[in-house]
Amino acid sequence: MKNAIKRGLIVLIGVILQIGFAISIRYFFAKHILIIGFIYRFIGILICLAIIRNSTKLSNDLSWILLITIFPIFGTLTYIVIARSTLNNKLLKSIYKKEKEYLKYCDTSSSIKKDVENSNLDILKFILESHNPVTRCNKLTYYPFGEDFYPDLIKELKSAQKFIFMEYFIIRDGKVWNSILDILKEKASSNVDVRIMYDDMGSLASYSTRYPRELEKYGIKCISFNKMSPFRGMFMNNRDHRKITVVDGRVGFTGGINLSDEYMNITHPKGVWKDNAVKVYGPAVFNFTITFLTLWNANLDFDKDISKFKYDFSNANIKDDGYIVPYDSSPFGNSLIGEDVYLDIINDAKDYVYIYTPYLIIDTDVINSLIRASKRGVDVKIIVPYIPDKKLTYTISSSYFESLYDAGVKIYKYKPGFIHAKMFVSDDVRASIGTLNLDYRSLYLHFENGVYLEGRHEVLTMKKDFNDTLKSCRLIKKEEAKPNIFVRIWQSVLRLIAPLF
Repeated sequence: MKNAIKRGLIVLIGVILQIGFAISIRYFFAKHILIIGFIYRFIGILICLAIIRNSTKLSNDLSWILLITIFPIFGTLTYIVIARSTLNNKLLKSIYKKEKEYLKYCDTSSSIKKDVENSNLDILKFILESHNPVTRCNKLTYYPFGEDFYPDLIKELKSAQKFIFMEYFIIRDGKVWNSILDILKEKASSNVDVRIMYDDMGSLASYSTRYPRELEKYGIKCISFNKMSPFRGMFMNNRDHRKITVVDGRVGFTGGINLSDEYMNITHPKGVWKDNAVKVYGPAVFNFTITFLTLWNANLDFDKDISKFKYDFSNANIKDDGYIVPYDSSPFGNSLIGEDVYLDIINDAKDYVYIYTPYLIIDTDVINSLIRASKRGVDVKIIVPYIPDKKLTYTISSSYFESLYDAGVKIYKYKPGFIHAKMFVSDDVRASIGTLNLDYRSLYLHFENGVYLEGRHEVLTMKKDFNDTLKSCRLIKKEEAKPNIFVRIWQSVLRLIAPLF
């Protein structure tokens, strides 16, 4: 924790110094303040107009517009300083390059394309257009808790013969990580290609900047993604929130679970930790591999041809049981596939939509879709935590309860503790599970990933898990959804800065 505070202060001081330097120039030319003020207001107006014109996520960009409008000089300078350092970021440029380069690996078979085009599978049609390969003939295992997922993860890691790729937002010292690390050391000593990528901010309190070098002593290749720095601009706000493990290209894991003891209910900082995950065996695993190697090779550029990591399932004899699409979401570009998959599930729902989410900080598109679904008779149920991990974030989440409650959306609190699962289930037909929270950071700012299912029997398993969890929940009452005037004012203020949370 001391290391996290130290590094955080260094970054904060660096950003403040950059902004302070720009502001000091303004005061140096104080005798021309009227002219300078007019220039900054004019530039600020142009920036706001550009944001409005180009934004595909205006609810998220509203904070910048307000800052520039209310504090034209400070807001404009801050935006210019941060935007400039972002545009010059080498890692960001490398990620763009790799995403474009790896499109050649994102191919869907012609037979599946034809089936999707000839069927009423609109969500899959959209996913095809976003360059995420649609696959069939996979096996999938659903884990309703971290303690169900953990033994299988250990088993598959021990079976690795060629490579292990692991990408997680949080890696924290404890029983879980230490047991995994022992396996990784053993595998690396046996010439298995072991690669670990963790988010620098997510694991800020856990390890120093030297940790990747410490792992390299054991033959484990390691990247601390997007290291905290005062010179990375807005890109520093774009974190790697993905959770992926790939073993030999044969199996892939994902879900909401990080590599830390509380996720497996070994420790209980927030009561029972309700999370979930899936394991995929089949051609869909290569989607995970592409997602991992995009960020990995944007950092180190190890691999000239990543097709060597594709497993041959031609003799696997896997039953054709619907569609599985592991997809990835990036904060760059015009496609917001994470939010769009969620919106499509809500808008296509005829009978029900059941949702797990730890946070409920949503834009007008999601709010209106949930309201419309409820008003057309869809049973919309959302489970949120009873014990929040961040009180301020929960206060913002609760500000959305009233409009949803009035529309007939049922919101439940998970009484045993904290819901960290991120899952949509609808109509016994489709579902999505992964890392995407219903908040601005996940939908707009982070690198995320998920798995979309269509026509799979596991959708019913996920529905059963939701209904089982519902037995441990309490329906939010009217007085909780409609707070007093002072709480409403506080919630409204917090909504203005909601994209920061």
